[in-house]
Amino acid sequence: MNVLADLNTPCLLLDESKMRVNQNRMIKQVKSRSCSLRPHLKTLKSVSAARYVLGGTDCPITVSTLKEAQEFGRAGFKDILYAVAITAQKLDHAVSLRREGIDLKVLIDSEEMANAIASKSNKTGEAIPAFIEIDVDGHRAGISIDESDRLIDIARRLEQGGKLHGVMAHAGESYNLSDTKLICESALNEATKAVKMANVLRAAGFECHHVSVGSTPTALARIEVQGVTEIRAGVYLFFDLVQAGVGVCKKENIALSVLTTVNGWNSKKRQIFIDAGWMALSRDRGTANQATDQYFGIVCDEAGNIIPDLVVIETNQEHGIITSRPNLEQKMEQETPHLLIGTRLRILPNHACATAAQHETYHVLNAEGKLIENWSRFGGW
Repeated sequence: MNVLADLNTPCLLLDESKMRVNQNRMIKQVKSRSCSLRPHLKTLKSVSAARYVLGGTDCPITVSTLKEAQEFGRAGFKDILYAVAITAQKLDHAVSLRREGIDLKVLIDSEEMANAIASKSNKTGEAIPAFIEIDVDGHRAGISIDESDRLIDIARRLEQGGKLHGVMAHAGESYNLSDTKLICESALNEATKAVKMANVLRAAGFECHHVSVGSTPTALARIEVQGVTEIRAGVYLFFDLVQAGVGVCKKENIALSVLTTVNGWNSKKRQIFIDAGWMALSRDRGTANQATDQYFGIVCDEAGNIIPDLVVIETNQEHGIITSRPNLEQKMEQETPHLLIGTRLRILPNHACATAAQHETYHVLNAEGKLIENWSRFGGW
């Protein structure tokens, strides 16, 4: 019996063999750069999955919420970087986690939060360690490369009670690239600027032992830069259509999919309806500005084989609408197949993090498509 027939749809499928190949690829790449890997677990959000993939709890990790820090920390992961700029109301939670024996590091990029951490550290007697974020490409946040004086001032304020742990950079603009050469340039820029700012701090008399960089595209770039101590990446475990569009993986490498069932057919519009809407797939449109728009995901048969030029063109809350990809030379009426109600399909996601966040469980399949594990996920902040 096909094990998938026993699963209610929509549900989240995870191909263990593809995930393992993706993991080994990243490990090999990080070793080639003489760095340690600090995987970002914001995509996984699952203790069981993390233990399985990382082979235990000794690995340093990255998280995007204090809820993640709490769940993973209490499960045995102790070396944790909370890689979102922290705000004052979260410091009590951070202190409480540290007092549980979790070596939580936080992230700042402002004088205000350097002062707040120093003050909280002095009041609690718990010296909170922090990375200072460096802006390497104007993507989002951080201290610009031309703000050396400001960087030093933030470090001084922080060390009035807290502790400077290192600098951190994220080359977020790499997600807008699709050329290997440009991605390598982005990775080189990220690493070079992060190391430069660490050296600015050292020249000013601060200890800056850690230089943390990372995004999945730049982590997989083949470059050589001395001084980076660790690389962060997360979506590489699953990959998704955005990463395929960037060019760091193939669609066939995507380990995550949503199992869905055909529940309707519109013969006039040649539309296939499925029971996976944006509540199952998410509303992420991360491929919209790439060379190939994948709309709300591409369609595979039940076994995971991609059906050419079939996409989820639109989503409602609990309905997805599948058609042939627009703008084909052939007429859509000749391209969209009439799939019978009850047909099972898989949808590959635009953004693995967003799609996974819609579900409570990973249904883990082996290379033969047999169900081998169920891993629960958690959410919240």
